Amino acid sequence: MPLVGIPAPNFDMLSTKNLDTLEEHVRLSDYRGKWLVMFFYPADFTFVCPTEITAMNDHLQEFQSLHAEVLAVSCDSVHSHRAWIRTPREDNGLGTLAYPLAADFTKEVARQYGVLVEESGQALRGLFIIDPEGILRYQVVHDMNIGRSVDETLRVLQALQSGGLCPVNWHPGDKLLSVE
Repeated sequence: MPLVGIPAPNFDMLSTKNLDTLEEHVRLSDYRGKWLVMFFYPADFTFVCPTEITAMNDHLQEFQSLHAEVLAVSCDSVHSHRAWIRTPREDNGLGTLAYPLAADFTKEVARQYGVLVEESGQALRGLFIIDPEGILRYQVVHDMNIGRSVDETLRVLQALQSGGLCPVNWHPGDKLLSVE
């Protein structure tokens, strides 16, 4: 399992960057020089997953204003991803997304990041923040039934970018701790 403070495991997966061909890959190296918020979700066409994916999409400009990109990953195929994106939100689909979904069909990446449930072949809800140099700076993994907080993800990203010591419940604009 990856550990905070070391280089993030490399990856190379097909993605929905080009919905027509489904031939574009996403690689860790694509995000060099930017922060990456990469999150795993259990499966396409489920119940909690679309709430997270669309919420991240709805806040994408906030992530991008912080020089961060977002990438969602599941063990489904790119064909399933495309069908879900092309299904309107009101029909339990995702609708148009401004960031890609990656297909970890071999389950190799979920396994490397320590989120694969071998028995079901699905990923737990793992969220990883990787810095511009490719170092893993934050990880949280939890049960499949609980959606993550976009606000908390943004807060943690800003805390990491502050470069200082952030006390409990720190928010952007709050004082950093000083050690003298």
